[in-house]
Amino acid sequence: MSDCLFCRMVDGGIPADVVLQTDRVLAFRDINPQAPNHVLVIPKMHHATIGALAEADPALLGDVVAGAHAVARQEGLVSGDGAEPGYRLVANTGPQAGQTVHHVHLHVLGGRGLGWPPG
Repeated sequence: MSDCLFCRMVDGGIPADVVLQTDRVLAFRDINPQAPNHVLVIPKMHHATIGALAEADPALLGDVVAGAHAVARQEGLVSGDGAEPGYRLVANTGPQAGQTVHHVHLHVLGGRGLGWPPG
């Protein structure tokens, strides 16, 4: 979609601080980080919400989640066993959840204690 910010990043029309890229997934640093480590992981193919992606291409959703874990490992947020020190994945879906870019994306947050509840 030509008017989608993240699609334009995938196409190279808007620069991004890329930390991971596969044939189906792109991960880049958030321009307004909410934690010491804050990376967005998106499918290269446009899907407006995580629900839309889950219905259309569950395997691609799996690739996005695997990409998020790979980012967490690369950022030092998980050890060899995949658990310590830890990270949070956030997917905002719809206006009440705070979704502002309508291209599904996972926020990978870490590098500090993240309290609960989050909002």
